[in-house]
Amino acid sequence: MLDKFKDECGVFGIFDHPEAANLTYLGLYALQHRGQESAGIASSDGVQIRHRKAMGYVNEGFNAEALTKLPGNLAVGHVRYSTAGESGILNAQPLVVDSVHGQFAVGHNGNLVNAGEMRDALVRQGAIFQTTSDTEVLVHLFARSREDGTEAAIIDAVSQVRGAFSFVMMTKDKLIGVRDPHGFRPLAIGRLGDAWVFCSETCALDLIGATYVRDVEPGEVVVASGSGLRSVKPFGPARISQCVFEHVYFARPDSYVFGESVNEVRTDLGRRLARESAVDADVVVPIPDSGVCAAVGYAEASGIPMRMGLIRNHYVGRTFIEPQQSIRHFGVRVKLNPVRSIIEGKRVILVDDSIVRGTTSRKIVKMIRSAGAKQVHMRISCPPTISPCFYGVDTPRRSELIGATHTLEEIRKYVDADSVAYLSLDGLMGAVKGGGSQYCSSCYTGVYPVAFPRDEAAYLQLALKLNGERPGGSTDRQGIPLAQLEKDSVAS
Repeated sequence: MLDKFKDECGVFGIFDHPEAANLTYLGLYALQHRGQESAGIASSDGVQIRHRKAMGYVNEGFNAEALTKLPGNLAVGHVRYSTAGESGILNAQPLVVDSVHGQFAVGHNGNLVNAGEMRDALVRQGAIFQTTSDTEVLVHLFARSREDGTEAAIIDAVSQVRGAFSFVMMTKDKLIGVRDPHGFRPLAIGRLGDAWVFCSETCALDLIGATYVRDVEPGEVVVASGSGLRSVKPFGPARISQCVFEHVYFARPDSYVFGESVNEVRTDLGRRLARESAVDADVVVPIPDSGVCAAVGYAEASGIPMRMGLIRNHYVGRTFIEPQQSIRHFGVRVKLNPVRSIIEGKRVILVDDSIVRGTTSRKIVKMIRSAGAKQVHMRISCPPTISPCFYGVDTPRRSELIGATHTLEEIRKYVDADSVAYLSLDGLMGAVKGGGSQYCSSCYTGVYPVAFPRDEAAYLQLALKLNGERPGGSTDRQGIPLAQLEKDSVAS
């Protein structure tokens, strides 16, 4: 319901544990925030790979009976939000196939930017695709590899794809973790007794009692087998471009991502935001849950107390019956409700991690004003989002991003705040290691570290060409009337 970028996917794998499927189930629980459309688990007893996939949350697709049908000491799991391919059970992962190289299962977090070209070439060669997921391209490349041995075929396959990928794969007796040479998406390695664990975030390790060892390095292939852990680096050198939005919004605050505490980074973003964009106010109110850490930092640096002036309903679920238009802004109110005793008569600073389209921010400001706030100031703990992501995040087209299509003053007027301020790019990059030198910031800059094939480039250029001179009248920079945005906001 909230106007946010959609979390990508989460992957989990464990080798050499008698309860592999059960622990994978728990690991996916911890990663549920990364994808809520579908969940899947594949397991191996050393003889056969079995799997189960289901739409919806992890607990909706798996129960004790289902897990007993996934025996073995090796398993991989996946939670999905579709960034490439339609939402449906056919696209749910892990994808499991039987090939000349043996049985194989794979779960993918990311987006293969050359998947369209590779798919066309494979179809011309006679390949038959069963899904619309970009991950299936890798499966076909693996199955068609002329290399001897499963590991060699896997390395051959991943060497032909480009873009963002953190894969967890399994054969009947091995667990493999792969991270693309740029390191866009996270992938951690953990240890649970004699078992090895690969997962998107360390919060999954915490849940099962595993110890964080290190990250899979960018461009590294890590194989866990009966011989232990082995590392291969088959890729050429590439500029490290880790996704900074993992720290801004995607990852859970209790995780370590790219070797850094998400909580500490987000809190520092709030401190920097307060120093850059101070305003006289009485109370700092986070927009839960993603704005809480930054609000803590903002309050700390500004000396203005933080109070939980918005309460989130965590029991909404994925669907509910919407009433008629007589109850306006129901979609936001069902999830958030203001605390009048904290807000009434106060100058309020609302802290959030991002503004995408602005429709939800507008509704929240209206709620705060209706609860009696004297002033409402919005503070955003990242720069304006001006470009779509092509590396595993479901983002709107550029024409739908309010930061790309409106001036700061137009955004302020649209959300009806007394002031709006974003954290600067320097401020954002100053909060992560190395001043952000190893981070991708394409959604804030429009500078992309990996080139796109013809079809994706055309998509991008179409959006960029719309960013011409603003026509006269009350319109945004791409000719979309502000009145239409307001109409859309009310309708949604």
